[in-house]
Formats: sequence, structure tokens, C-alpha cells
Amino acid sequence: MPTKPLILSDDDRVALLRIVRSPTSEQRAVMRSSIVLMTADGVPTGKIVAKLNVTHSTITLWRKRYATDGVPGLLKDAHRSGRRPTIDEAVIVRRTTEERPEAETHWSTRTMAKATGVSQATVSRIWRAHGLKPHRVKRFKLSTDPKYLEKLHDVVGLYLDPPEKAVVFCVDEKSQIQALDRTQPGLPMKKGRANTMTHDYKRNGTTTLFAALNVATGEVVGECMERHRHDEFLRFLKKLERQTPRDVSLEVIVDNYATHKHPEVLAWLATHDRVHLHFTPTSSSWLNLVERFFAEITDKAIRRGVFKNVRELEEAITKYLNKRNANPRSYTWTATTESIMEKTNRAKLALDAATTPANSESVH
Repeated sequence: MPTKPLILSDDDRVALLRIVRSPTSEQRAVMRSSIVLMTADGVPTGKIVAKLNVTHSTITLWRKRYATDGVPGLLKDAHRSGRRPTIDEAVIVRRTTEERPEAETHWSTRTMAKATGVSQATVSRIWRAHGLKPHRVKRFKLSTDPKYLEKLHDVVGLYLDPPEKAVVFCVDEKSQIQALDRTQPGLPMKKGRANTMTHDYKRNGTTTLFAALNVATGEVVGECMERHRHDEFLRFLKKLERQTPRDVSLEVIVDNYATHKHPEVLAWLATHDRVHLHFTPTSSSWLNLVERFFAEITDKAIRRGVFKNVRELEEAITKYLNKRNANPRSYTWTATTESIMEKTNRAKLALDAATTPANSESVH
């Protein structure tokens, strides 16, 4: 049955044609105007469906809308029942930073969305805008060493302004490195699939890597030993002293591990006055640059390795050391004592504020 034509006024036809032809018109307005124009021109409904890729009900809706509201009715959507939810970003930010979900340690987009009545996408957008990442946590520990500032000055001074005729070494032990063998062979990486390893493993013994990082050149003197007592540390210290030219002093940065201060170590240092130990403050292993090297060798040569025994593990460590020393690179220290103390003081203030009850009153 042919569609009954709509009768358009000249003004309405001009307005509808302007909408259809304008490159800035919204597509929904163009579609609705086209339905009215084609109906007014006597185009059958079936052809309008095929031409505009719309349904019969859509055509009927906008014909009726034009008949009742004219051209303005095509440019706005019908009022929908219900109130649009309001989103209070401040509430979501406050709850994220000051509250926890029941029986859980931190919020997820799902739990926050459920608690506030908004979508996950909304929570995610607000968190990104405010730099909030509840799923992440950073670890820290402030040193309580009474000589913190003195030791900090000493170590940072060696990095930024080393003494003349001296070699600065960062020394430490990476203990209990496990020779792990997987219970089943892994699958190699291929397009669309990462390299795979079984989650479980067999323990085949451990070794300890003693390492000395030459701060200036980036070269690493390393040796694997079965244990990490003062005997092994002293043996490594003697090796380091023998390999260093006789006309320079050795400024050795170490942590506060008891073996570094053993009486036998101190007695040997007393007879070798060109070797000087410099201790980092307690709980400040980040001040020792050799820790950067330990992270590097763990990531690149140990963590994903498969070792049937300790010998294979030590061979892999030695191979990596030789490769790295063939083209060494140094780590550049840039932080000054002042900048470190500024961060430390800010951390102390923040920690004090976080641990002081909000309703506590001063006692005079």
C-alpha cells in the first residue's frame, strides 16, 4: 500500500534540505529529516528502509513526530522517564583515598562502581583524571640510623665528588640465589603467545654472588661462593684489593651487615690502609648502586633461567658478568644530599600526619 504523503510547507522543506546538506549536521538529524523529505516526495516505506538502513518503526516514529512537533521535533530526543544519575567526583575520590571496601584491603573499579552507583568506566575515568591507582602499592622504610645524615653525606659525596687517586666500589652479596629447574619443559614464544613456564619448580641448591661495582667504569668484579660469612667477605675483599692498581685507594661502599664489621675484617683493614669501608645508613640499601646491578642480573639472567644444579647457575652468572664487562656501562648518580633530605623530611611529615589521630588535642 503506498505511503500517504506528508504535506510540507516551503519553509519546512528549505529547513529540512539545509539539515540534510550541511556537513556539520548530526547524523541522527540528517536521518530523521531524510525520512520526512522522502515521505513527502511519495517514496514507499520499503525503499526508505533500504535507502536509509532503518526500521519501519523508526520511520513511523519520526513521521508522527514531525506531524505533531514540526521540524524542531526532529532535532531533539523524547524525554525519558527517570532522573539521570549525578556523579560526584569528589565523593569517589574521597572514598578511594580515605575508605576501604568491607572486608577488603583496597578498591577496584567494580567495587567502587557498585558502592557509588556508577559504571566501571566512570570510576576508571575519574581515577585516571586524579592519578589514583588503588591496585598498586609502593614500599618504603625510613632509616632510624642516628648517624643517617653523616653516612648519607659520605656515600653521596663518593658518587658526586670522588677523591683523587681512588677507585669507588659498591660491594654487596646477593645471597641464596636458587638453582631452579621447572617440573615440565616450557613452550617457546611465538606470535600471539608468550613464552611459558610451569608455576612450580625443583630446588637444586643455592649460591651467593659477591659483587663489586666500579662506580666510574661500570665494570663488575664478581665471584660465586657457597656461603656468605665474614670469611667469604674477607676473601672477596682481598681479591678486590689485589686486582686494583697499587697507586690508588679503594673506597668501598657496603651496608651494615654484621660480617662487614667482623673483628677479623677490621683487623685486616687496619693493616691495609688503602682500603676504606663506607657504610650506608641502616634501611637504606637503595644508596648502594650495586643493588641496581643485582636487579639487572636477576631480570636478565636468573629469574627465567632453568638450572639443573648449582654449577649451571654459577656458569650462567659468570657468562653474564663476562658479557657485561666486555661493554660495561656505569650508573649515573644525580641526587644530592639536600634533595634526598628534602624527600626524607617530607616522608616523615606525611608519616607523622598519617599516624596521628585526627581528633587528638595538644596538651599544654
